Amino acid sequence: MDQLTAMRVFVRIADSGAFSKAADSLNIPRPTVTKLVQDLESHLRVKLFQRTTRRVHVTAEGEAYYERAVRLLGELEDMDAQFAGVRSNPKGRLRVDIGSSLANLILIPALHDFRLLYPDIQLQLGVSDRHVDLVGDAVDCVIRGGDLADTSLVAKRIAELDYVTCASADYLAANGTPAHPEDLLARHSFVGYFSSLTGRVFPLHFVRDGEQLDVDLRATKGAAVNESTAHLTALLSGLGIGQTFAFMANPHIAAGRLVPVLTAWTQPRHPLHVVYPQNRHAGARLRVFIDWVTDVFAAYDDRRGARAK
Repeated sequence: MDQLTAMRVFVRIADSGAFSKAADSLNIPRPTVTKLVQDLESHLRVKLFQRTTRRVHVTAEGEAYYERAVRLLGELEDMDAQFAGVRSNPKGRLRVDIGSSLANLILIPALHDFRLLYPDIQLQLGVSDRHVDLVGDAVDCVIRGGDLADTSLVAKRIAELDYVTCASADYLAANGTPAHPEDLLARHSFVGYFSSLTGRVFPLHFVRDGEQLDVDLRATKGAAVNESTAHLTALLSGLGIGQTFAFMANPHIAAGRLVPVLTAWTQPRHPLHVVYPQNRHAGARLRVFIDWVTDVFAAYDDRRGARAK
């Protein structure tokens, strides 16, 4: 038995909750994964997993072994990095997930520089506004916005983004310009954003001189989408008034295609984080990516008064 490979397989199954996901992420045949786990259990003389028709559960003995295995594999990777020069030339697969607009307007245009710096990292970029299961989907890290409720994850804040309330020039010419957020309920159509996970349409937030006001878009007429690039397209198409990231809207505002409204009212900034599982060892590939992407997003961080060009 290749105990080191078996240990890696065991950890990946424990992380993902499925033999099949572990096999796919490690590019190992599924029968081989099953045989490695069986051999490891025979070697240790304990049962590491309890299998059901829907999911694989780690036993109490498996949990104890998992903690030691993760630590050992992390130390091994650090040792290899130190003596093989991996810190300066990291190699291997790195799976990163990110929202659509952040990918298309910020990350992907900068990736050429990352490839020049780290040509041996095989970057797999998942692009979607839907939240992924970092552990179950074998994702190394995500760039995720909003407040983070999952305390099992490690998060590094890389930026905070301003919002702007706006509409197309054609829409405002036809429907007038609102003077107060409450006007949106009475006389205007909206372009909203809804959660892919829950279907909930997010309200529009407004703050002025300590006063906070939320406009529930379910009480108004309009349309809602669940993807950020499509949301911008809907605003440009004149479907109504909405709130989008300032860095996305600013080029269109400068060109006259979008017009800011209700400018006396602000919206809370949107925090962005690089997030990865707490129990996953931050290897050289992940560390250099986090350092690099932090620098990339610094140019868009409105905490520093930065503005993307």
